[in-house]
Amino acid sequence: MVRHAVIGVDAGGTATRCVAVSLDGRVLGAGRGGGANPFSSADPAAALEGALRAALAEAGPVEVDHAVFGIAGSAAAGRPKAEEAMLRAWAAAGLGGRPRLTDDIAVAFAAGSAADAGTVLIAGTGAVAASVRAGAVVRRCDGYGWLLGDEGSAVWLGVAGLRAVLAAIDGRGPGTALGTRLAAALGVPAGDPQAIVRAAHGRPPAMLGALAPVVAGAADDGDAVAAGIAAEAAERLLATLGAVMAAGADPLSTPPAPGSGTAPAPAPAAKAPAPVVLAGSLLASGRIADAVHAGVAARYGVRPRRAVEGARGAAGLALRDLGAPAEAHAALLEAPAG
Repeated sequence: MVRHAVIGVDAGGTATRCVAVSLDGRVLGAGRGGGANPFSSADPAAALEGALRAALAEAGPVEVDHAVFGIAGSAAAGRPKAEEAMLRAWAAAGLGGRPRLTDDIAVAFAAGSAADAGTVLIAGTGAVAASVRAGAVVRRCDGYGWLLGDEGSAVWLGVAGLRAVLAAIDGRGPGTALGTRLAAALGVPAGDPQAIVRAAHGRPPAMLGALAPVVAGAADDGDAVAAGIAAEAAERLLATLGAVMAAGADPLSTPPAPGSGTAPAPAPAAKAPAPVVLAGSLLASGRIADAVHAGVAARYGVRPRRAVEGARGAAGLALRDLGAPAEAHAALLEAPAG
């Protein structure tokens, strides 16, 4: 008897992950490849093909009924390149039919919830929040890159830490253990501002995100400056999420002003709040993740859900496209990682 399966792919600038999943939500095989962002990866099609082939090899003989690819950079101008890479990889792997392309934001939400609609906050190298409905982004906030946005992200943390170190050296700010720790991470002498500046400018901006754990570690060890930076990062992430949450509010739910003479409408039946999903390395664990988690619960009365790997979210969307019940998607999210 032929086993039927769907494929889920989550492709970022650094790595691509793929899973083959049974129609009842069991992971049959998984694979990895290089980055497949159409703007920053050397050969996106090859990365996608490698991840596809690895997942299919582990799954064994299957009939692939559908697939969803979530590819970073596939929105707007990047979509044609992403779609071309996806179709090349699909054909090279010997698969028929046409997979669906969406972005990594919608996939991240589906990696945390089987609901049809809700909100996702992603914080890793960059940072973005979005409202998602039916597997597509309907509104987003931030995600503008390190120069103009990505507030509270890993790169933002690294840059904020370096700024604090330079301020401490030249007398504009208080002393901080970050001076020694970040200099060591950059491989330069502590206390030499020009060496720090050269090292920072000599790295691609995304690489400065690797300094985020240094800042968080100093905060955990009691450094007041680092703790302040971490707290501000959490607040900025909550503000980004809040902008999306506020825009999603139903204006018809606002009660009439006192003295307006308008009788209030009967209260609608209570319904469960839409889910909020937290995704990305910065929100997986640690003090910033804990602060954001607590902030969402306190401000919106929602206990946020942490996303599993994005490839499972993409596979969940593929199951939903085929008309599979939400239970199959939910089972996929709850299964232990392979």
